[in-house]
Amino acid sequence: MKILVMATHPDDETLGMGGTIARFASEGHHVTVTIVTRGWEPLFPESFIEKGRNEAREANEILGVKSLLFMDLPVTRLNQLPRHEINGKFNELMELEKPEMVFLPFAGDRHIDHREVFEACLVSIRPSPNCKQLKKILCYETVSETHWASPYIEPNFEPNLWVDITDYLETKLKAAKKYQTQLQAEPYSRSVDALTSLAKWRGSIVGMHAAECFYVVRECI
Repeated sequence: MKILVMATHPDDETLGMGGTIARFASEGHHVTVTIVTRGWEPLFPESFIEKGRNEAREANEILGVKSLLFMDLPVTRLNQLPRHEINGKFNELMELEKPEMVFLPFAGDRHIDHREVFEACLVSIRPSPNCKQLKKILCYETVSETHWASPYIEPNFEPNLWVDITDYLETKLKAAKKYQTQLQAEPYSRSVDALTSLAKWRGSIVGMHAAECFYVVRECI
């Protein structure tokens, strides 16, 4: 199966669904991760940008990702791009990859870039002859973004799919540790401890040792 994971920023794919990626890869599926945005000076020094990209390459190699793509759209400025321009970029990606399953950031995430990626992707994967192979669209939760929305005022992340990552949690954590520019110390959300606790808590809800949760946007069978 061809699986496409849309990561708004480097590390989103690992924080949000690193265990699921590792599991899919180990089961023989072809996983492509697309990192949508790129930093720009003076907001981010070029050395910081390149370090983050190298971290992404190392992390995704650990997860077993077959293809890592960089779209180079400007970070924090997606909402300033003409709508047809960003939609066109995503249309080109979907036509190139022809995924059977797509994972998106959640529409209610705090970072506006996450919301823009969700909106643009839904346009590019709307039902059409070009997307007839697409069977499933899901949203993942990203620590430090998904849980900072305003409850009941904005969309809440209420998962309806659990993926058992008991055998892949350590792989996820190993990949996460490559993101030294992004990791935080306990008790903050981008810490190894927080990732471990979330996976174990999500798993405990359904009797698994560790799990990642998703919201199914659309499924065709």
